Amino acid sequence: MTVPPTTRPARLRPPSRQMPPARTIVSTCIAAGALLSPQAHAALTENLAVSPVAMSLGNAVTADPPGLDSIHFNPAGLARITSDTRSDTVFGAMLRTTADFHQPVGFDVGGFTEDPLNGTHSDHNKQAIFIPIAGVPSPRLPFAAAAGLALSWHNEGSPWTFATGTYVPQAVGIDRTKNPNDPARFDGKQVVIQRLVYLSPSVGYKVNDQFQLGLAIPIAHQGFALDTEMRFPNKLLGIIGKLQDAWCGPSGNPLDELGFGLCGTDSTGKQSGRLRPFESIGEMRFAGTAPADVTFNVGALWQPSDRLGFGAVYQSGSKTVITGDYNFHANPMLPEFVRHMYNSLWGPVVAAMFGFPTSIPTDQGGSFTLVMPYPAHLQLGLKAKPIDGVQFNVDAGWTDWSKWNQMTFQFDRSVNLLEMARLFGQADSTKLIIPRGYRSVWSYGYGLQLDVWDGLKLRMGYEPRKSSVPTNKIDLIAPMPNLPVKSIGFSYETKDGMKLETGFSYARGRYNVPANTDCNLNCTDFFNVIYNPYAGLDVSGTLVLRYFGMKITQPF
Repeated sequence: MTVPPTTRPARLRPPSRQMPPARTIVSTCIAAGALLSPQAHAALTENLAVSPVAMSLGNAVTADPPGLDSIHFNPAGLARITSDTRSDTVFGAMLRTTADFHQPVGFDVGGFTEDPLNGTHSDHNKQAIFIPIAGVPSPRLPFAAAAGLALSWHNEGSPWTFATGTYVPQAVGIDRTKNPNDPARFDGKQVVIQRLVYLSPSVGYKVNDQFQLGLAIPIAHQGFALDTEMRFPNKLLGIIGKLQDAWCGPSGNPLDELGFGLCGTDSTGKQSGRLRPFESIGEMRFAGTAPADVTFNVGALWQPSDRLGFGAVYQSGSKTVITGDYNFHANPMLPEFVRHMYNSLWGPVVAAMFGFPTSIPTDQGGSFTLVMPYPAHLQLGLKAKPIDGVQFNVDAGWTDWSKWNQMTFQFDRSVNLLEMARLFGQADSTKLIIPRGYRSVWSYGYGLQLDVWDGLKLRMGYEPRKSSVPTNKIDLIAPMPNLPVKSIGFSYETKDGMKLETGFSYARGRYNVPANTDCNLNCTDFFNVIYNPYAGLDVSGTLVLRYFGMKITQPF
């Protein structure tokens, strides 16, 4: 954190009755104009819990970066630190999601008109985190916790300040494993995307009292984990299932062995291999990391007067390459279907025409590579002090989430289970392409800081955070609706320079996706098989996030 100046207002004073100076009028008008500007769309998970000070001010701190948190928000702020300083931070967060599933009138998927998920509800999820080297811990967490440390070094009289710190600029973790029948399990039983900056060599340079520059080089660990059951409620699967029922009947068909092998039985004589669009076909699991992903932050501060300041920061993106292990587990339906086809007279001919595998193992694993870009971010900020003891902050930011147009998993071999998807236009079974379709958009943040009395500041913040995930692209892997964030916090500074700062934030969003409006979730189009696990269903839900941060800063 920034070491406090030697003088500070002893107590909030009432505004003077005299006409305010022109610069005060100008700064107030600029701040008001920014506050009244149209709200834009915000991003996904960035800046939610990087700094207790920033979160309490709606992350509108580019023009007034808080001490050592300047490493992330605007490294030019490091130049305002005038002694060797240390800050210790702790965070806690609770994330809750719900989802409801309903059949609309006329529901039909290939002749099947009753989805067992109709009328079900998903809730009682917990948080999940990714621990470097260890991965995702198996115990379910009542809340997610993190700690950070930052240090700065400054020689008296020098224009240079050097620093480094650890922090989490991006994190989302959802654990739905408590209920094995949770209907959301088909779109992420467990999902974790987490970026941990563990080293960030940084420097701030003071050009003069009004202008500062800064540069930071964050080195991050990117963790990714996905565990989900799969089902393909597709019209073709339904049609083939109905054809099997008509051709085979309840007791099979003696002519089937001379046909296509649609009426097989297992070792106990029970029917097997009957295709059902709503049955689970198996489970896929991924766990991978990018252990040292490097970006840079460059920023500038300009404060032409005591009552007005401007800031700008650019955080570079990166082409983050994640490598790790995968496993596909296949339930009996598709393996039995393929086995029966190859045990018939004409089945092998049809199977070869469609590129079906000769067999599907129960488990198949190996290594994968995933390019998951970390998006670039540009943020501009303004701070204005219309009267003594009152400061307004306004920020506008742009994040390049359009880089997440799709996620392509490249496997080290052909995955037999995915070879079945060739029928739906998925020609390469060494890849799994999951569409995303996110947008690069602008967002705003607003903050208010009040000097209550000597050493005590009260802060309030608001971020509209309209989602970068369009309504027709949302899913339960990233259930990020419009998420307005309301925050409050305070700062208390002792006479010996130690500063205690806290922030509390609450966010609640709701989404409603009617059937056949979102091809990441519930389309029934013939070729939209990957991935629409709730095809034809109306899906609605909520996301609630509560988080808290506390920081202690002191010279050393």
